[in-house]
Amino acid sequence: MITDQPQSNARTAREMLRAHRYGALSTLSKKFDGHPFGSITPYVVDHDGSVLILISSLAEHTKNLLHDARVSLITHDQHDPHIQTQGRVTVLGNAVFDDHREHCAERYLRYFPEAHTYYDMPDFNFFRITPSALRYIGGFGDIHWVKGEQIHVPPYPLMAEETELLKKINGKHRDALLQHAPEIINTTLTLIGIDCDGFDLRHESQTLRIASTTPLLNAQLALQYITATR
Repeated sequence: MITDQPQSNARTAREMLRAHRYGALSTLSKKFDGHPFGSITPYVVDHDGSVLILISSLAEHTKNLLHDARVSLITHDQHDPHIQTQGRVTVLGNAVFDDHREHCAERYLRYFPEAHTYYDMPDFNFFRITPSALRYIGGFGDIHWVKGEQIHVPPYPLMAEETELLKKINGKHRDALLQHAPEIINTTLTLIGIDCDGFDLRHESQTLRIASTTPLLNAQLALQYITATR
């Protein structure tokens, strides 16, 4: 049975999920009578905590989830060699076709611009995984089950304000982004996404996740937080 966990565990688990871009997606095989089938899948966590994936109807995992929507997705820091002691999170949920194609693409393609080629193909579609539970491991002995409703974020103004705010900051406040990544020098950073838990910067082909110390619930709060001198 899943027991109640402190909200801090939920946000930490959601933030860990947001910080990564790839995971191992497990579906239940249609061809092999429900045997677990794993595949590597890029993903983006949407504002509300759900997970967006762009997949082909020809892919084995798509055939599987259309037969049985139950899936799990595990992700971890691919740059950390200490697999057993690092943080990781496993999402359990249902993957459902999302017909708001252009809306999904607006955010997804900022994180994966190389996916434009796939997006233009008619057999690629978005599926949304709504978490029913998460298994969060922060490190040795730091292990929790978190309920899906604790991961879910109710609607907040920044959801509708993100696109315009990105244009504003990248157009007028780009220099302020450098203070969030002092290790990056002699380059330009681009802000590609903002959510209640933080924001994402692109440096060349690398994405840098910056967690916020306070919830960024609207454009004004996000602008102040991102551009404030530290």
